Amino acid sequence: MALAGRTAIITGAGGGLGRAHALHLAGRGVKVVVNDVSVDAAERVAHEIRTAGGTAMPIAASVTDETAVAAMVDAACSAWGRIDILVNNAGILRDKSFAKMTIADFRTVVDVHLIGAAICSKAVWEPMRAQTFGRIVMTTSSSGLYGNFGQANYGAAKMALVGLMQTLAIEGEKYGIRVNCLAPTAATQMTEGVLDAESLTMLAPDRVSPALLPLVGDDAPTRTIVCAGAGHVATANVTLTQGHYVGHAEDAGEQILAHWPEITDRAGEVVPAYGFTQAEREVAAARSASLMTAE
Repeated sequence: MALAGRTAIITGAGGGLGRAHALHLAGRGVKVVVNDVSVDAAERVAHEIRTAGGTAMPIAASVTDETAVAAMVDAACSAWGRIDILVNNAGILRDKSFAKMTIADFRTVVDVHLIGAAICSKAVWEPMRAQTFGRIVMTTSSSGLYGNFGQANYGAAKMALVGLMQTLAIEGEKYGIRVNCLAPTAATQMTEGVLDAESLTMLAPDRVSPALLPLVGDDAPTRTIVCAGAGHVATANVTLTQGHYVGHAEDAGEQILAHWPEITDRAGEVVPAYGFTQAEREVAAARSASLMTAE
């Protein structure tokens, strides 16, 4: 029960994966703010937690409403004195092929998943910095990491959350704030009608929630993408190949084509510690080539 006494906000916790997260953390002694756009859904899950002997506060608010989110964080801090964990779980789907998708559908999905997560993370950022402790989990997806037909809006938002995680982890490091991503595969209302009954059983949301534990504890990593579903857990990484220096001659484009197999060879690829790693390596390659030319 190492998490006992910690406090958490879980967005979109009125059902599905968010509910499973809320019940799982509450079972570990975490005080949970059950957030959902539906008052009834939030209250039902909070009641479940309390009936099981846990502590929960239901708060209905849209993650896209800055004022409502700020009030939610204030309420949690007033009641419990701090916010230790934020799980950005709230989400929606508007699946269509890109040819048939409207920009309104694209914008709505990005607004909930990406902007909503940014609003919630911003609202807890100062309290977490002040207490020099925080754990933020973004909910990404295999659709963002690898693509999925009909989910251009969802995939774009989910991969954007990886970028948000990468930067917040760097900025929060000296304040004890660790930021990670969870890429779940779970049978929820959002996947209804997509999978067969047996798969839906194996992909129960409560088989994902244990993967939260390493991401929210005292020894949590930072900038880690955990993929979990059906009891299987893996990690994903954004990598950089060793590449090849082609210079800036007139035939640079042709040189790239000629060395394409080497440029894309994944042997020896690295996971950069920060974005500027790419620029550092490019400049180093150019300087090395200049020295060799001078000799």
